[in-house]
Parts: sequence; C-alpha cells; structure tokens
Amino acid sequence: MGVERREGGRGRVVMLVDNAVNGDSRVQKTARSAAEAGWDTTLLGLSPDHEAREWMIGGARVRLLPGARARGGAGGLRRRWRELPPSVRRVRRPADWVITRYWMQRLGDHAWRKLEPGLIGFDNRFGPVIDELQPDIIHAHDFRMIGVGARAVARARDRGRDVKLVWDAHEYLPGVRPWRDNYRWQPAHLAYEREYAPHADKVITVSDELAQMLRRDHRLAELPVVVLNAPDMSAGGEQPEVSLRERCGLGPDVPLLVYSGAAAPARGLGVMVEALPKLPGVHMAMVINLPSGEYAAGLIARAAELGVTDRLHVLDYVPAAQVANFLAGATAGVIPIRHFVNHEISLITKFFEYSHARVPIIASDVRTMAATIRGTGQGEVFRADDVADFVRAAQQVLADPERYRAAYDKPGLLDNWTWAAQAEVLDGVYTSLLPVAPR
Repeated sequence: MGVERREGGRGRVVMLVDNAVNGDSRVQKTARSAAEAGWDTTLLGLSPDHEAREWMIGGARVRLLPGARARGGAGGLRRRWRELPPSVRRVRRPADWVITRYWMQRLGDHAWRKLEPGLIGFDNRFGPVIDELQPDIIHAHDFRMIGVGARAVARARDRGRDVKLVWDAHEYLPGVRPWRDNYRWQPAHLAYEREYAPHADKVITVSDELAQMLRRDHRLAELPVVVLNAPDMSAGGEQPEVSLRERCGLGPDVPLLVYSGAAAPARGLGVMVEALPKLPGVHMAMVINLPSGEYAAGLIARAAELGVTDRLHVLDYVPAAQVANFLAGATAGVIPIRHFVNHEISLITKFFEYSHARVPIIASDVRTMAATIRGTGQGEVFRADDVADFVRAAQQVLADPERYRAAYDKPGLLDNWTWAAQAEVLDGVYTSLLPVAPR
C-alpha cells in the first residue's frame, strides 16, 4: 500500500486495536469521525481467522492483519522456569507467583518481557505496517496497544520523523479481571502499561474519575481528556428493519424491560431472570452478543426452572447505528452490573444508548451511574444482586414510566451525550498535536 496523502488532508492518523474491530463501537466511531474531520485515517486490527481483510468505515480504511496472536504458552513458562536460579527452582513445580515475584524484583517494570513475552509479538504484526504507513499521529486503543504505538513512534523519530502518540485508555487496568487463569497476567500488563504510558503525547479516556486515576498512577504531566462512550445519533440514528417488540412478538401495551450489551456473570443478568416470577405479566428482553452461548443457556435454563421461559426473550445484536431506535420500543432499560472497579467509575455505553432511546433506566447502585440517575431523575437505582430491591425499582418505574421519560425533556441533557459532541473533543486533541498539516 502506498503512502500518498489525500488532497487537502490534515495529516495521517493510524489507529491500533487488539481486536477484529466489529463489535467495538468506540473504535469504529473514533475512526469514522476522524476521517469525517479530514484526517487520513487507517484503523489496524487483528484478523480472527488469520486472513487479511480490508473495508471502509465511512472515509476510514480498516485493515485486519493476519497471523496467529503471539502469546506465552506452557513451553515459554518452562523455559522461564529454567532461567531462574536454583534457589528459586527448589519449589515442587513452576509456580506463577514465584516467577512473577522473581522477575518483578529483578527487572521492575521491564519484567513483562519475561512474564508476558507475547506482548512483544504484537510488534511483529503491527510494526511493519505502521512504519509503511508513515503516520503523523498514532492512536493506540487500550492497554495492549500503548507499547506498540510507543515503539513505532521511537522508530519514526530515529528516522527523523516527528510522530505523535495518543493513548486511549478504555478501562482502568488494575480493575480488569485477568483474561487468562494465571497469576502473572495482571502484574505483567500493569508493568507494561507503566513503562509506556509516559510516552504518550496525549491521553484520552472515558470518564473524569478515570482521568484522575490515570494521572495519579502514571504521574502524567496533564489530566487526560475525556471522550465519553456516547452513541452516534447523527440524523437520529438508523431505523431497525424489525422493532424490538416485533422480535419479541409483543403488542404495544405489554410491559417490556430490556438489557442490551455483553452477556457475562459480571453483568448481573441473573437478577432479571430471578425477578420474573415476582413481576407477573412483565417480559424481559436480552439483546446480547452471544445469545447461544453458555452463559445465556444458563439463564434460559433457570427461566425454565422458574416457569417463566415464555416471558424471557434472548436476542442477537443489531447494528450499532440502530441500537437506540431499537431499544426505544422497551418500557425501560436495565443495567444490573455488579460492583467492579471499572463499573463504578464511568457511564457505560448502554447508559447513553438507553438515554437516547428515551427509556427510563433501572440500574444497580454502581457509584457514577447511580449518582447520575438520581440527579437527573431518569430512573431508579437498586442494590446490585438484590432481587427484591430490583423488583421494587422495576415496579416503581413500571407504575409511571412517563414520569421518568420526562427527564429527557430537560434542555441540554442529551446534547453532550452524543458522539458528535465527543468527536469535536477528539478532533481538538489531534489538532493540538498537529496544528498545521504536514507537507
């Protein structure tokens, strides 16, 4: 691929993400809006099946890079075990905590190279393509891409090109549950993030509280810029071909509570199923990523045990641009997430989607969201995992949903909760780093 710039372009932005792009609405919206603002935008992701793929999101080009993900396996663990001194190897078997403690004491934040060597493998896939594209700005999404971006910037500067690095911190890494069942995963990734976070020219994130935490943890020179996970409501969003109620086979007067988002134990969906016997006549819709997955199957089985299968509707996702209009068919939206650090500190995507659908919200008492709902009056809050309290909150909302919908009529409430507003913030970040289009 050549590196000629578009006529009148403001500069080239290369975005990095460690997934297959589809399903990551923040990444997709960021790429599309950057291209719409005149930036020559390429989004690099990872192919899930080892085949290279390309397509367009608006004016942004998406490229999925082929090849298996590099990751440390059992062989790597055994090799690292043999590297340890005999005094450490006298335990009965290779133990993650022994290896982690040894390398962290010996190498500090550089220890991730021993504990999670697969992280360096991302350079093998992304590095050559980044170098070929010759970006002016590298936008690294989340914690695994910050190192890839930082090393690409270092290579470019060694060759005389002044490339800027933007780090987009989607989550607070100390609060992320390890993706693999071993002790070394989190200490290694924390060390990796600590090593490279200071290299970012600008940091953006999803909430004010997380911005403060990132500045404190990484001793950043300035407070990260907040870009909310707000939905793209340009032109009012797209209309779904089939409405939520049609998908459920329900008429307009049937009480319908909806959950939209990922299905996992941390999301607390079980409380919705357990509440159904105590909410006669109420139907529950779950619009989830894995409607035929193991977790969803468990929820359906529990509904069968309770005799409420006919009132539980498990549905697949709709395209991101249709979500708000699809959810508007519900009587209220439910956010039953449980108490984890990243749930406490930000307003999650589905909160904004429910808001633009103008449906009342029934949410668990995670800190930031509960405070917002109580302040706006757009819903009710219940104690997380408390079925009886969920039933109470649901009954209050169902008794007078229009009372809660009226909160959305407050002038200006929804204006900042749009991606259009957030795209202006993002463009301001890019412009501050590259105020004049490069030659």
